[in-house]
Amino acid sequence: MPKKRTVADINAKLKRGTAVVMTAEELCNCVRDGTEIGFEDVDVVTSATCSVMSGTYAILSFQVAERDTFARATHVFLNGVPAFPGPCPNERLGIIDAIVYGTARRDETYGGGHLFRDLVTQNEIEVELETSEGKRLVSRTTLAEITFAKLSSTRNAFRNYNAFVNAKTNEIESIFSVGKFKGAFKELHFAGCGELNPLEKDPAMDTIGVGTRILMNGAEGFVIGTGTRSSAAKPNLMGIADMHEMQPEYLGGFCTAAGPEVMTSWAVPIPVLNDRILANAKRLDEEIKLTVLDVHDRLPVAEITYADVWQDLTVRFDAHKCSDCADCQVVSVCPMAAFDVQAKTVNADLCCNCGACVQLCPSSAFYCELGCVSLSGRDVPVTLRQSDRKRAVKLANMQKHKVLDGEFTITEPVSKL
Repeated sequence: MPKKRTVADINAKLKRGTAVVMTAEELCNCVRDGTEIGFEDVDVVTSATCSVMSGTYAILSFQVAERDTFARATHVFLNGVPAFPGPCPNERLGIIDAIVYGTARRDETYGGGHLFRDLVTQNEIEVELETSEGKRLVSRTTLAEITFAKLSSTRNAFRNYNAFVNAKTNEIESIFSVGKFKGAFKELHFAGCGELNPLEKDPAMDTIGVGTRILMNGAEGFVIGTGTRSSAAKPNLMGIADMHEMQPEYLGGFCTAAGPEVMTSWAVPIPVLNDRILANAKRLDEEIKLTVLDVHDRLPVAEITYADVWQDLTVRFDAHKCSDCADCQVVSVCPMAAFDVQAKTVNADLCCNCGACVQLCPSSAFYCELGCVSLSGRDVPVTLRQSDRKRAVKLANMQKHKVLDGEFTITEPVSKL
């Protein structure tokens, strides 16, 4: 007989203190080490991903002026980042509703993702309005003063990310690079957390559905559906969570060669309801395919696995090796602006372990085993990771402890996706 349990069964075990909760990393490491993990050995697997997720946006509503100061806002800028006023006009109430895309930008170094992190960090931001009467109003606010602030998504938490190479000899600037993308086949860039990713742990979405409780950037939220361009073969998710509860280390702006993008983090608990779910949860990087596309036409040129690209999770810095270059390439290209060349320090809360600094520093002051893949007889080094697996591990571990401590409830979807 197939072994089965329900979400209610698991929640009862959690209440009794007898449930076993493992992170995806812990489960996969047990499998890799040859430890036998059966249906009775684990009740919940906490999975997570942290990556550039372009389809992330904020919905804000707050007071900006006294009543009858203006009729309607026609344009809104938050720290210079353009927002869409509305859809509610809030006529003469002094309130604005605004939607801000994570990919909206003030300039090439500051966009929606940077704004979201500034808000969550409780930094004061500038609010600039243009009104239907032609007025220009400027004020300042913080997230604590913004009564409604939700982060949502058109598509997040892809199961199927891609790797990219430049198959032509010319260099190209792309959202998939942070500097000039060298060709032909000189370097490989990729995204995705592989065996940690929620939709790799539950690809058929047996446990993930409308109403599934998640952590988004550390805040409790919910899955609200599948996202744009989602399919059975390449699923992704829409979600929503309150920005007031988010933690800044899990989100932020990520500057690509084509402009600012946004990083977002998700953690999703996978209740082990049957043997099939457990079998999927135990799949390793070596079994998870990663398609390599040509950055020019986005067509496949090869197929590898996440085991080929995920080696060392952490980028390290040795200040003693820093040569004080007059024109530091790391400072100019670091997508999170995490390196302070004057102080010779790396801001660990900002650093996303992308690895761009490793190949840029002539003194090898930055080091990490990024890996190298074989493509059509060529050895192509990995030079950029647009996902932070180290942070995903941390978020999955946070969720595990919240589940065990009774701070996070496993929920059954109200509808299948």
